[in-house]
Parts: sequence; structure tokens; C-alpha cells
Amino acid sequence: MSRATSTRPRGPGRPPGSNALSPAERMRRYRLRKRLTGMRQANTWVSSVPAVYSDHQRLEARSLAMHCLIARKISREPRLLDIARNNLAAWKRAREPGQRPRCLAEWDRVLHQPWPRIAAFMVSTSCVAARLRQSSPFAGVLDTEERRRVYDAFRT
Repeated sequence: MSRATSTRPRGPGRPPGSNALSPAERMRRYRLRKRLTGMRQANTWVSSVPAVYSDHQRLEARSLAMHCLIARKISREPRLLDIARNNLAAWKRAREPGQRPRCLAEWDRVLHQPWPRIAAFMVSTSCVAARLRQSSPFAGVLDTEERRRVYDAFRT
């Protein structure tokens, strides 16, 4: 049984016969149709806005800078680490054990490590460190002037 006399419906592909277009010609016609409708070929992404940080990136960078400053300050005055531990303890007391956010337990594990490991974690660019910096127990370590300088550095 020849293909031409088959009763099966034809699927996608090149039609039989001598008037079939080559793949290159089909692509040229496709591109022409797109151009005629006003579409342009794009090989690379070109943003219409200048390359600037998004608000989220800016906030994350500011948080990292603030924690770098906090780590440097605690390295000079180790007793300031107690502020973070006291903040965490107060947060834990304020919530029932079954209603505590996961970040409290994660910070608890971090703050029970030796200071060099805590400092390394605070200034890490890992996803976990970036997430935990959003609920940092180090509030109160920096004074108002130190915080203002960091905020001013990241203002647009």
C-alpha cells in the first residue's frame, strides 16, 4: 500500500510533492510574516530601564552591610553579643512554644556557636543567612548614628 493512497490523516511535516518548501524557506516566510505584523527579531535582552538594583536587592545589601558593621563592633566588644541573645530570649518568651516562627530556633542554633562561626554566618551571602537577617536579633547593637550612616549609604 503506497503512502499516497493511505486513508490515514497526515500529521505535521513536509507535504508530499515537488511544491514543498524547504525548512530554510519556511523559516524565511515565517520571519517575514512576523516582521509584517510589527514584530522584530531579538537576539539579546535589552532593558528599557537603566541597570539599577531592585528594591529587594538594595534592602538585602543594606542588611548585609549592617550585619558586617555589627560583627565588627561585637568583635571589639564581645559583651554586645548578649544583646542578641537577650532579644532572642525575649522573643521566645513572647510566643507559645507551638507558635514560634522557625527563625527563632534557627537563630538559637546560630547563637550557641563560638563567636567566629556566628560572625562568619552573619556576613555570609548564603540564602539561609540572607533569610535570617530579615529577622535579626541584633537590634540594639548599633547606635542611632551608626544605623543612620548605613541607611544613608543605601538611599537612592
